[in-house]
Order: sequence, then C-alpha cells, then structure tokens
Amino acid sequence: MKRPTLEAVAAYAGVSRATVSRVVNGQTTVAPKIRDTVLRAIDDLGYVPNPAARSLVTQRTDSIALVVSESPTRVFSDDPLFSTVIRTASMALEAADRQVVLMLAGSARSHARVERYIAGGHVDGVMLISMHGADPLPTALSRLRVPVVSYGRPPVPANLPYVDNDNVGGAEAAVRHLLGAGRRRIATIAGPQDMVGGQDRLAGYRNALRDGDGRPSVAVGDFTRESGATAMRRLLAADPGLDAVFAANDLMAMGALRSLRQSGRRVPDDVAVIGFDDIEAAEYTEPPLTTVRHPIFEQSSAMVRLLLGLYENGTADPVILPTELVVRQSA
Repeated sequence: MKRPTLEAVAAYAGVSRATVSRVVNGQTTVAPKIRDTVLRAIDDLGYVPNPAARSLVTQRTDSIALVVSESPTRVFSDDPLFSTVIRTASMALEAADRQVVLMLAGSARSHARVERYIAGGHVDGVMLISMHGADPLPTALSRLRVPVVSYGRPPVPANLPYVDNDNVGGAEAAVRHLLGAGRRRIATIAGPQDMVGGQDRLAGYRNALRDGDGRPSVAVGDFTRESGATAMRRLLAADPGLDAVFAANDLMAMGALRSLRQSGRRVPDDVAVIGFDDIEAAEYTEPPLTTVRHPIFEQSSAMVRLLLGLYENGTADPVILPTELVVRQSA
C-alpha cells in the first residue's frame, strides 16, 4: 500500500500543504478548528510524518545521545547503575517527546565514531556517563555547538554542566559513623582513581580519618565485586587487625564481605563494612549492608532536565544532590 503523502492529507482536509505542514510540526499559528480538521484527516488516512523531512523544517531530530564511556561488558554487567540511568533517562525523555540513542564509547575507535555521529546532526543533545581520565569527548563535543551535560563532574576541566551527588560528604559520613562506633583501624576500598567519583569518595575517607586521627589504609578497586574481594584480601594481609572498611560502592563492599567470611572474620563483630550507592541488593546481603544512598534515579532525572533546559535556554548550572547514610547490620 502506498504511503499517504502530505499533499494527500491536504486534499482530504481541504487545506493547503503548508497548513498541514504547520500542524504536523507543532506550530501554533493554525486556528483550532482547522487544526482539528487536519488531525482527523491524518488519522483517517494513517499519515505518518517523514522524520528526515520534518527535521529539515524544525532543525530538530527529537533524539538525545546517551554516551557511556565503558565497554559493553561493563555496561551490561550486574552493576545496576547503568541500567538505572538508561531506564530513568529514557522515561524522562519519552515524557518530553524525545528518544534516547544509546552509544558506547569505551575505546579510542568508538570515541571517534561517537564524535562523527554527533557531528552529523543526528541528535539534539548529548548526555555523558562514566567518563575516565582525560576523556576527549567533552572537549571534542564542545566544538560542535551541541548541548552536552554530564552524569557526574567531568574528570577534566570543561565548561560542561553536570549533575552529581555529594560523594565527598557521603564518604565522610560513612567514616564518621565508623569512628563514632569505636572503630579505629578503618581501611577503604577506593574506586578507580581516573574517575571523579572514585577520587571524591577517597578524599572524603581521608578527610574524616584525618579528623579522627586515624591512619589511612587504601586498596583500589574498579567498582566490581571481584575487585572488592581482591582488595579486601590485600587490606587484611597489610593489617590483619583492621576493624572496619569503607568501600566506594556496594558491589565492592559485597566482594569484601565474601573475603571477610573466607578469612573467618565476623561482620560486624570483627570488621564493620559500609558501602556506597544503596543498590537494591544491599538490603539482602548477609548481614544487610550499611551504605551511603546515592540518588541514582533523581540524578538521572535531573540530568535530563538540565539538558532540556540547556537546549531551550543556552545555559545551565551544575546540580549537586545530597547523599544519606543508611544504617543496617553490617556497621
């Protein structure tokens, strides 16, 4: 069956092609009665606008790129951060009549592909997630004059609006809780130090420990369970008498719990454990995990609002959301 055209809709409704075009593209200069007539004609004929032609008129694609600077293995792992951000951003953009284009940028080759795609005018804006070190995308995309926002403070200096949570304050609250419970030999499993979240949570640990006259003991993981388990074994080897550990995310804390059980340590009797994020699984560990609640849903929604505001107004200020210590049995 031949696809109905704009001209066919105009003839059916008894109006000009230009009038139908204005209705299809959401312009408000058409009288309500005529608009209703055109909409009925569109419905009767089953007309579907041509996206490419519509973009030429509106200069909009109604698509937003969600660029994750990680490998597919990491994005589609058991870390719920990525699925929560993708789902929440997609829902928020759908409510604004826009769609998400998911792009992975975990290598130099994929960085170049993302840059070419965005330079081609295929999206109206970009949301960057999980950037590492001297990620070239913020600088490269700023030259393309496309609205860009970041989930988390960018790791390199860039005039880039972002939404983050209080990583430093959340880590400080966790360590102060341990100090207040009488723990004195407090170690940490830090996140990757080429990521701002890993850096800030380590800074918060050091700040609180310095205030409590404690001696730092640090092992670095990569936000996975396996790295948490390995880091915990290193920390126990370095200081068998440690009595608490703060892990920079819940998955690493879960790995630490496993290593502590294997070493014969009881949690929290011998070693207290605190994580960061408050993922759903944290409530179901043995024992249930004390953690710092990272408002992933709120941060993702705020990122979309920030981007839409930047698209409409041309400017946007960074947003920092508060964290909250959730006390359970592990500490």
